[in-house]
Amino acid sequence: MANFAPIHPGETLAKDYLPEYGLSQRGLAAAIHVSAGRINDIILGRRGISPDTSIRLGRLFGQSDAFWLNMQVHYDLELARTTTDVSEISPLVITG
Repeated sequence: MANFAPIHPGETLAKDYLPEYGLSQRGLAAAIHVSAGRINDIILGRRGISPDTSIRLGRLFGQSDAFWLNMQVHYDLELARTTTDVSEISPLVITG
């Protein structure tokens, strides 16, 4: 089974959404009333999708408030799975 690196939501935004809607980073920033720096940081993977940004993007693209935040959580979990060692943690068992 092949392992693929998780995809940051900023990459999805840059590759799938901006071209599809004919938006630049600055155009997107203006449309959702945030700084161009915030959008640039998201696209470069230096910043994650916050709840505030998720609500704004969801509104713009006709999605749920949680759509982009769920994508961020999925990305974060996939990264954590590759770096978190849980081998010495034993699940608890309820004793009765």
